[in-house]
Amino acid sequence: MPVSASVETSVEDRVAGLDWDGLGDQLDGRGFAVTDALLSPEECGDLADLFEAGQFRSTVEMASHRFGDGRYRYFDHPLPGTIAALRTSFYARLAPIANEWSARLRGDEEYPLDHAELIERCRAAGQQRPTPLILRYSEGDWNALHQDLYGDVYFPFQVLTVLSRPGVDFEGGEFVLVEQRPRAQSRAHVLNPPQGAFVIFPTHHRPNKGKSGYHRVGLRHGVSTLTSGSRTALGIIFHDAK
Repeated sequence: MPVSASVETSVEDRVAGLDWDGLGDQLDGRGFAVTDALLSPEECGDLADLFEAGQFRSTVEMASHRFGDGRYRYFDHPLPGTIAALRTSFYARLAPIANEWSARLRGDEEYPLDHAELIERCRAAGQQRPTPLILRYSEGDWNALHQDLYGDVYFPFQVLTVLSRPGVDFEGGEFVLVEQRPRAQSRAHVLNPPQGAFVIFPTHHRPNKGKSGYHRVGLRHGVSTLTSGSRTALGIIFHDAK
């Protein structure tokens, strides 16, 4: 349901009201999915303002780590209400898909259907730091291809929304997802989702059906160079970090 239909609808209801059959088909068919706009422009603005006013556990200058150029900040506990609601409600819909993918790859990993149980697994593995983050890029900034694993326990999906307006607040800065296909050259997907829509994509790998069944295809993600303006994005990772 596009957010313009009812701005007052709760985040949880909006996530539940997405076309999950269609999103599941997108994930199975191409390894990622893009939702309709889920957040209003006002909500996107409020979340973007947290970059300066939020409570964070750490700030990373990408250039100093050779991750690219730009800055991102990891939120601290307690997470802002909207972000916490997005994290738990997206997880509830993605956990069954994650278990289907694990079965296709003959994996022994079974993910709990409740997000709190995943967080308990993280704590038992020494992963106690929250991972939702807000990222800001200016002209010339970019993000190198990477994976967000953070420890032995990780969830196979994460979600991202761009809080700025593509083509208005910034140019360039496309989301890039690269498949590392076995015995073949890599394939890149370049996405420019509308403000407030969410990209759902794999954290590490996805199942791909071949002639003799399913096999793993590794994925990394990043952001292309911003050619003008400023781009702020919200990333929601479901597992915690060491």
